[in-house]
Amino acid sequence: MKLALSPSRASDYQQCPLLYRFRAIDKLPEPKTVAQVKGTLVHACLEDMHGWSREDRTYPAAVKRLKPNWAMMCAKDPELVELVPDVLEFLVECRSLLRGYFEMENPQGFDAHACEMYIDTILPNGVPVRGFIDRVDIAPTGEIRVVDYKTGKKPLPQYSAQAQFQMRFYALAWWRIHGVIPHQLRLMYLKVADSLFLVPSKEELEFFERDLAELWSKILMDVDSGFFRTKKSKLCGWCPHQSLCPEFGGTPPALPYLAQKQE
Repeated sequence: MKLALSPSRASDYQQCPLLYRFRAIDKLPEPKTVAQVKGTLVHACLEDMHGWSREDRTYPAAVKRLKPNWAMMCAKDPELVELVPDVLEFLVECRSLLRGYFEMENPQGFDAHACEMYIDTILPNGVPVRGFIDRVDIAPTGEIRVVDYKTGKKPLPQYSAQAQFQMRFYALAWWRIHGVIPHQLRLMYLKVADSLFLVPSKEELEFFERDLAELWSKILMDVDSGFFRTKKSKLCGWCPHQSLCPEFGGTPPALPYLAQKQE
């Protein structure tokens, strides 16, 4: 598979180039977290709900999708059963997140244009980008809104850069694919029933596009050289690959052949 930038992989490289390599190139397995699977489950229920007729989009109906969706997730990945020993408490927390969504908007008042929309394109500057947009809304008057659900805590303004990066990434991709800049970007923090809104401009997205080009250039240089530097920080404590990291006495595995041949 050819390498491409996604918001998460771009964030990985900015955090630590070696972490990017482990995830994007080596594709090393990582243990799932309860927070991750909780987000996956809630996203699945919201995607289901937006596919129903308007009158059926109610909080009780969305909650009823928790158990069957969780059963399907466990059938695909039996390890989830051990990860979440107290299923009742887990589902109650997921239900609370769905309640947060319904406190923020009424899904009976509009129809989503797309949910879990996969994007895969090459920007005019040659940077390949891909990812999933949680939801796209198009108003009757043509305005476009890109929406992303967040099931974790809402960060303080000074720590919201990563979330804003993700939304600008999707706004840029939408613009380059469809030729229209989204009118609004909305991050919905379901846990606290609060939103962060961004209104992207052409100049802002062009500047962001140049930043992505610089980032992609650095990644390709690392791929060509075979050396991905480490970047030690307080986040190292949460890294699942410490045993392979030189900062902790480890040795990274040999680079996969295809990665070394990446152009």
